[in-house]
Amino acid sequence: MRGGYMDSEQPAKPAGEPSEGLLSGRFSGRSDFEQLVRDALARAAREGWREIILCDATFEDWPLREREVVASLQAWSSSGRRLTMLATRYDEVMRHQPRFVAWRKTWGHILDCRVCRTASALDFPSVILSPAWFMHRLDPSQSRGICGDGREYWVKLREMLDEHIRNSSPGFPASTLGL
Repeated sequence: MRGGYMDSEQPAKPAGEPSEGLLSGRFSGRSDFEQLVRDALARAAREGWREIILCDATFEDWPLREREVVASLQAWSSSGRRLTMLATRYDEVMRHQPRFVAWRKTWGHILDCRVCRTASALDFPSVILSPAWFMHRLDPSQSRGICGDGREYWVKLREMLDEHIRNSSPGFPASTLGL
């Protein structure tokens, strides 16, 4: 790895056994990014990933509003699972991702939504991280990044996300209580 990029300059391609069904390498473009999100959550459901971290400044361009994505999350959710979301704000999710918002209300006990109010939205990471695979959008505006199962890069992403989690507070409650 050099300068945050993988040494390989190869475009994303189907990986071998450890990442079967998910891409490994570079990706570029919104449609590639959206398909990676769909594929990752479908794989999480099939394989029963215990933990998923989703991180993005606003999640506005993530396909969380899609029936397929929410169906994958529904199939994934069960006892002992944990989904952590990190954002600088959740107003775009609440406005534009209604299926996800409804799912979040039902499964709030396995979903920890955190907000990093002091972080810059322009520098905030856009990541999916699971024990088996990662996706890191290095350029969210162009939806360019890398994905795979390389442990060295995974560890660096995990350390970065753990730091954001430490500097965050609860956000995007499952329900709002009022008088």
